[in-house]
Amino acid sequence: MTMPSQAKPPIFHLREGGSRLLVSIPHAGTYVSPMIRDRLTPVGQAVIDTDWHVDKLYGFLAELDVTVLVATHSRTVADLNRSSAGGLLYPGQAETGLCPLESFDGAPLYAGEPPDAAEIAQRIEMFWQPYHAALAAQIARLKALHGAVHVLDGHSIRGEVPRLFAGSLPDLNFGTNDNTSCDPALAARVVGAAEGSGFSRILNGRFKGGYITRHYGAPADGVHVIQLELAQRTYLHEDRPEIFDPARATRLVAVLRDVAGALLRAA
Repeated sequence: MTMPSQAKPPIFHLREGGSRLLVSIPHAGTYVSPMIRDRLTPVGQAVIDTDWHVDKLYGFLAELDVTVLVATHSRTVADLNRSSAGGLLYPGQAETGLCPLESFDGAPLYAGEPPDAAEIAQRIEMFWQPYHAALAAQIARLKALHGAVHVLDGHSIRGEVPRLFAGSLPDLNFGTNDNTSCDPALAARVVGAAEGSGFSRILNGRFKGGYITRHYGAPADGVHVIQLELAQRTYLHEDRPEIFDPARATRLVAVLRDVAGALLRAA
């Protein structure tokens, strides 16, 4: 799979809304600058670990006055859901870092020179910091408006990645860092919104939430953050993930509407 050439986009797209809900989508971007792309392997150039089309799945949020922040550059360039200081989210388990050198399957991403410390620092300044500055500013804005803000961090991943987890993921993987990033009662209502959908679901299973969930979640201060990691089989053919099929995604989008509704209604 080879990604088509693209014009350079802004670092992120932001749509400001007036409701208490903010949706962050840090991994749907596919853009890689030619300077970086030329150093990548075919696997790296294919950006196979993209959270494919997650921004499209949440397209309905424009109708609900929801703030949406979507990154445009690939996580291969800089993973916005990792700490800029480095470190692991899940010690003892395989995972990729801030500027990953290999895919989820362990395949090398670089044929040429990988980023050194200076380049990593430059990527943090160019890509990571602007996204997080925007995210922090929107959280502060909505908290000032409503007294509390609800953040949904939207992701997706292949349903089976043996290097990262055993077996097959549930369809909907909610994470609140073991009930520390979001009020448990609110999280229960959000997970409960998917009841009866036919999709399997779990809270704080393999995916408990990444850096965004863990860093920004502060329930005692009115900032409730929950991550939702979708198994990609719920809305696309995993052997051709670059192709978005709106009809296949219809059932999942209906569930995401219910999840967003639960976050909008909750006081």
